[in-house]
Amino acid sequence: MRLMGRMLVAAAVMVMGAMAQTDEVDQRRENQQDRVAQGIKSGQLTAGETANVEKKEAAINQEVHTDRTLNGGKLTGQEKRTVNQQQNQMSKQIYADKHNAATQPSGTKSEVGARAKNQQERIGNGIASGKLKPGQTAKLEKNEAGINKEVKTDRSANGGKLTATEKKQVNQQQNKMSAKIYRDKH
Repeated sequence: MRLMGRMLVAAAVMVMGAMAQTDEVDQRRENQQDRVAQGIKSGQLTAGETANVEKKEAAINQEVHTDRTLNGGKLTGQEKRTVNQQQNQMSKQIYADKHNAATQPSGTKSEVGARAKNQQERIGNGIASGKLKPGQTAKLEKNEAGINKEVKTDRSANGGKLTATEKKQVNQQQNKMSAKIYRDKH
């Protein structure tokens, strides 16, 4: 009877330890996603910075998933240390990106600028709600960064303004991005 009781206690301790390990890694990932979402909403993170962070975050998540699959749902001590180091590096990068001089363009005076800001907020909300995964976010932000770069180039070539044709083209690109954001969130 005592042996059975000790075995039950030992099994409970092991299960709780595995849950704590899972909770720690998952909670840390969740906290970093919240920080990225806040950085997007505030404009502290550019689309390019966000795409870079989310691409790396997706790679870490895939590694964790693979390691857990190979080890019966658990991470070994070495894997846990490795993930912790990777998450520390991601945390430092998020901090550095949020506090550098680069910011998301806030030119909401134009329709193009207002739409870009709105789409960044939608992406930020998707991250905060958990509806967008890091891989999806990285792709969306890469596309947003491309549109932003194109707008910047077009404006600099035309004395700070977009031509009617360029506005139409950017509007079509933003329509596609809007639909893609919607699909990825739903």
